[in-house]
Amino acid sequence: MPNPNPPGVFVQELPGGVRTITGASTSVPAFLGYTKPSAHDTPDAAPGPFTDAERAVPQRIGSWREFAARYSTEGLAKELADATDPATIHTLQRCLPLAEAVHGFFANGGGSCYVVGFTSPQSAVSPEYLRGNADARTGLAALESIPEVTMVAVPSLWDMTADASAEKEVPTPDHAAGVSRTAEVLKHCTEQRNRLAILDPPPGLTPAQVAAFADTLASPDTDEAAFTTLYYPWITVPGVDAVERTVPPCGHIAGVWARTDAERGVFKAPANQNLRATLRLATVLTDDEHGKLNEKGVNCLRAFPERGLLVWGARTRSTSRDWRYLNVRRLVSYLSDSVRQSTTWAVFEPNDERLWATLRHSVSSFLTDQWRQGALLGRTPDEAFYVICDGTNNTSETLDDGKVVCDIGVAPVRPAEFVHFTVTQLAGRSGSTT
Repeated sequence: MPNPNPPGVFVQELPGGVRTITGASTSVPAFLGYTKPSAHDTPDAAPGPFTDAERAVPQRIGSWREFAARYSTEGLAKELADATDPATIHTLQRCLPLAEAVHGFFANGGGSCYVVGFTSPQSAVSPEYLRGNADARTGLAALESIPEVTMVAVPSLWDMTADASAEKEVPTPDHAAGVSRTAEVLKHCTEQRNRLAILDPPPGLTPAQVAAFADTLASPDTDEAAFTTLYYPWITVPGVDAVERTVPPCGHIAGVWARTDAERGVFKAPANQNLRATLRLATVLTDDEHGKLNEKGVNCLRAFPERGLLVWGARTRSTSRDWRYLNVRRLVSYLSDSVRQSTTWAVFEPNDERLWATLRHSVSSFLTDQWRQGALLGRTPDEAFYVICDGTNNTSETLDDGKVVCDIGVAPVRPAEFVHFTVTQLAGRSGSTT
């Protein structure tokens, strides 16, 4: 420190050398679906609607008002109200599931999301087109460059299986075609490792039919099943244009996930939570029906007296003990993303004990914070996790290869899915008198 001229107290700030790990994003979904083609009008209010080219690539949306302005929701509602031709009505109606999903997300506590639009709602979307192209930034491939996305939902998926009809009746979704498109979503989520798919069954299915449909998805013992969630039944909403309609619940569910993350943390199962902006369920389930669906990994929505509509399931489609519960899968993805994103500083650092000690301290401090918040099981941090980064796993061979090995083990908390009480009647005891 240079000698100051006047007498007094002087402070010099020096870097402490402590590296911290910051929690990664957990609550940002991506919605893919049909959008109304842009009219290329420029209203007085800014920002104006996206062009067709802009709607085809991922756009970050921060509020329902922004979505309505950028995707011409008011214009869609007006055109639908004025339309008389069945083909036009069906084409415009196919744009509503995406709008309802985004509205449901924000209504249930969501903060921001990404939207990928398909601007030809009159036409079916092939699996290849849904997969998209990373260079052109279209479809699912465009989301590969957006690491903050942690949920993927396609509210228009079942409309994408067929062209819009000119007949009065809406065409029946093609279940086999829907499964092939679902496979693209699951493949994307599995490859990215940090996001889960929120799937909807075809509309109008009975509980028994949903159980059969679940069997057509990725096998429960595969890696893909751990990144798959399925919710039933569809829900009736007030409608973004004030017209009641039944829509897939994926957008509302994404909002519940985001709300739970904000209020409790990603380790809390997003279940036993109210569904907002929802009028009623398309199907009211019995306990027996729910039990059979729960065994299939289907998360059910239930209506309970004086409690309203609740999310009453928190499972993935996996039967693996490690990945059966979606909050466990999301927690591990969150921890992995957080460590990876916050330790890039270590690349090209001298590979010695000082580097290993810094990594051990950073990861241990981060996991200790998670344990204190209730994300990890154990009475002490030593019971909740371990971090090994020393000479035992960083050998001369790994040093020669330029590698640093840091082994981490965690004990995630699992939800109390079944709460059992035993009630015993005590009879024959004489009462006490004074």
